[in-house]
Parts: sequence; C-alpha cells; structure tokens
Amino acid sequence: MTSSTSPDTGLLAGRPVFRVGYGAMQLERLRGDRAAGVALLRRAVELGVDHVDTAQFYGDGFVNELLREALRPQDDVVVVTKVGADPDPAGPLPLRPAQRPAELRASVEDNLRSLGTEQLPVVNLRRLDILPGLVAEGDQVVDIEDQLDVLTTLRDEGTISAIGLSSVTEDVLRRALPAGIVCVQNAYSLVSRTDEALLRLCAAEGIAWVPFFPLGGAFPGMPKVTDEPAVLAASATLGVTPSQVGLAWLLRHSPSTLLIPGTADVAHLEQNVAAATVASSAELDAVLPTLDAVPSRSAGVRLG
Repeated sequence: MTSSTSPDTGLLAGRPVFRVGYGAMQLERLRGDRAAGVALLRRAVELGVDHVDTAQFYGDGFVNELLREALRPQDDVVVVTKVGADPDPAGPLPLRPAQRPAELRASVEDNLRSLGTEQLPVVNLRRLDILPGLVAEGDQVVDIEDQLDVLTTLRDEGTISAIGLSSVTEDVLRRALPAGIVCVQNAYSLVSRTDEALLRLCAAEGIAWVPFFPLGGAFPGMPKVTDEPAVLAASATLGVTPSQVGLAWLLRHSPSTLLIPGTADVAHLEQNVAAATVASSAELDAVLPTLDAVPSRSAGVRLG
C-alpha cells in the first residue's frame, strides 16, 4: 500500500478502493427473486462497496446480468471478473475447465456480453493447479505463459484493463510478474494459511491479496473460522459476530488484503462491511495474539 491509502482503503489496479468488497457468486441463490438481488447490490453501493467479484460461470450468466441491471455508471464500481472455467449446468458439477487460450478469449467475450460493457476493468485468470476446486487434466494443463499471451493481447487491444490471477502457486506468480499482475485470489483464512509466503510476495510487489473462502468451510472437509474456539472467545469479548472477527483478522494481518465476502442476505452484507470498523478498533489489539496463534489447517478439497 502507498501513503495515498487509509487503513480502510487499499489499491486495486492502481485505484484506491474500500477494503471490503462483495463476492457476487451467492447472488445465484436469488434467481427466483431478481428484485431482491438488485436491492442487495444497491445496498452494497450505499454502504461504500466499490469493487465486486463475479464471473460468467456464476449462475451461467445470471449473476453478471444482475450486476448489469443493478449497477450504474455513476456508482464507479470496479467489476472484477474471471476466466478459466465455463458453465456446465448439465454436468456433474456446474463448471468445466476452460484453460486453453482460445477458451480464455471466448470467456472474456462472454463476460463482456453479459455485463453489457466494452471493457472489463480486471480479469482474473482462474488457474486449476491447486486445491480447493477443480484440477486441470489432459489438454487443460496449459502453461501460464501461453495463457498470459492471450490476456496481455486483450489488454493491449483495450478489451480488458488489468490482469489478476486466482488459485496459483508462488512459482506461477513469479513467472507471471512481467505481465503486470494487479491481484491474486487464493483460498486463505485464519484457519488455512498455507499461502503465507505468497501473501508476502504480493505485499512486496504491490499486488492486492484477495482471499476467497475467507471464513473457510465452503465445502465438507474444509475447516471453519467460526468453529475456532479463539474466534468464538474473541467474538464474545468484542461483542461482534465470529464472522466479523475472522474478516477483521484478515484485514489486520496484511494491509495488502482486500475482502470479497459473499452473501445473499442484506443483514449479512451489512455485518461483513462492518468488519472494517472492527479491524480498525483498538479493542481488536487485545485479542490478536490469541488469533495469531490459531494453527493453520489444510484447505485442500477437490471437486470432481
């Protein structure tokens, strides 16, 4: 971070943003109540959320279409989308790998259409190298250099403005640095911190660290932050929810961190945004030693 940011703001593709954004994946749960989805997004903007994480493969385009309906140009929200998988509603999972360069370009075009825009502010390449989630096999195992070739070409053409990465190793990030990476999304939480070295590399390179599954527990077998005794004790001491403790810890742990917690509930959205206030409170200092001492556990869960 630079001196131009406050504790409540971080940098995303060179732009100061509120450190708590919104992960839009759970909007798919509101497919039967489109008005509720629009209202939730409008409330997020009211609360100061100015960066949103999405993908064409969230709800097979539904989530992007909802963002297109709800967000207005004057909201000045950075919409971060991703490529590397395609919707597969009829398959055993709702996703299938789409790692080849031609597939990446097609996914960018799909995101442009569903979002109704001519340029994507940030596109994250969702690699399939590491758990949790899908793992690339066969012709879906593609060198990062080949993938970045197409993404940098799209950036040069003006179709996208900036490039990020998701689910990558430290080696892959180092190989990608010459392309100008602005953010990295990996599974990371208070109870799953195996990517500590990667976080430090991002901080050193001025790259935003955007943990997904920031509270763990997204799939069976993944540890949950809200089950951790130290988190529950801190929650009682601070008078906030266990989820707010987990999110606040992430914000305090590294100033390069931006959050994208997801929810389909307005009350939960408000609690997530309020975690920024918890993170900046002096009261959090007293419980940080016990939280920092929580052991890290594996987040490796394969889907499919």
